[in-house]
Amino acid sequence: MTGLAAVSVALLVVSGLVGVPQYLERWRGTPSHPQVWLYCSALVQILLLGAAAVVALLSGGGAGWAVSGPLAVLAATVGGSSPTVAILRLSFNSSHPEHQQVLTGPEGEKVFNEEINAQPVLRGGAWIGVLERLAVASTLIMGWPEGLAIILAVKALGRYSELGKSGAAERFILGTFASQLWACACVGVAVLLA
Repeated sequence: MTGLAAVSVALLVVSGLVGVPQYLERWRGTPSHPQVWLYCSALVQILLLGAAAVVALLSGGGAGWAVSGPLAVLAATVGGSSPTVAILRLSFNSSHPEHQQVLTGPEGEKVFNEEINAQPVLRGGAWIGVLERLAVASTLIMGWPEGLAIILAVKALGRYSELGKSGAAERFILGTFASQLWACACVGVAVLLA
């Protein structure tokens, strides 16, 4: 393995590990860091992954699948949370009627929004995302891209009943795309390294 390939592998691993504190936040239940930390973490991860891709391209490969494949799956699995959550938070529109305490009724009267304190939309999404990224990266590393269709189908069928809730379909699409793009990018670095 060349020196540049080793640097690329290190950048790939670090890009995934930077996201680990986000999981620790979830286990504790409430975030102790401000949202700025989430956005900075996501930006650092994306920049590190981009740097890993550039260095891998310059290295000409040589790391081999035995090294780059498992590390890409690791980076894809543990690293995708921050970028995905950052995209979901950036897309949140607090002025949208679904997030207002009081709405205007059909005849102009004020109506209390009963859904504002309802169950969170798409519960369990963080852990589903971890498993999704693991499955996506694994199927791509194994050379079976058809597996992506199965992963998407299983995820969509599992969430089908919840997608009618206000804002759920948008969060589902954004979260799925962000999560899968992260996993594909990690595997792309492995392809360049192999």
